[in-house]
Amino acid sequence: MAKASVSKLVPKVPKVPNVPGATRRAAYSASTKRALIDVAEERFTAAGYAAASLDAIVAGARVTKGALYHHFSGKQALFEAVFERVEDDASKRIQKALKGQKDPWVKALAGLRAFLAVVQEPGYRRIVIQEGPAVLGYERYREQEERSTFANVLDIVRSVLEAGDWELDEPMLQTYARIFFGAMSSAGESVATAEDTEQAAERVEGAIAFLLSGVQLMVESGVEMPTALAAVPTSGGSRTSDD
Repeated sequence: MAKASVSKLVPKVPKVPNVPGATRRAAYSASTKRALIDVAEERFTAAGYAAASLDAIVAGARVTKGALYHHFSGKQALFEAVFERVEDDASKRIQKALKGQKDPWVKALAGLRAFLAVVQEPGYRRIVIQEGPAVLGYERYREQEERSTFANVLDIVRSVLEAGDWELDEPMLQTYARIFFGAMSSAGESVATAEDTEQAAERVEGAIAFLLSGVQLMVESGVEMPTALAAVPTSGGSRTSDD
């Protein structure tokens, strides 16, 4: 058989790019870490933190225990990486809902609905709401939650309050945002832990929409926003601004 005919029968092997060894190792390392987080998210969602074993996770990711400990100090560190990704994904979905919204009231409701959709998902319910506070500890949990979602809340609150003629400085905007952030965290937990999450989400949406309509009415009516209490109670009795 001619050489030309033989060459047609032999499949061509694609050329491997000339990738430096360090870059190739970094890519493999990143792939291994991603696989561990993927499988860990599945296991933590399905079984919970306590019941999810590292043996099952490394088997699912098809890596060794040594590879796991190369990337994470232990089970808690792996959980925290999963928690961060779930929260980051949720934050991006809410940001997508907010993007391009010009009307502050439409924007606020769009962000609210995106948030309520997120907290009904099994992975978010289990990893963030149910397991997060106990595994990470309250302080670390709140720190992670604020890092990922507080910016979205501040964006919404800023849009709503700046719709009025109120001159609010940044510390005051931050104060309103933190109050609303706390309310949303509590509302999210109530939805995520409810037996009927859809019904619970509808109740939360109705309650917050009602509060927003009150703020909208204040904006449209030109109502002035109080900046301080008229009377400050003391241990010796009440005092008014005329005292």
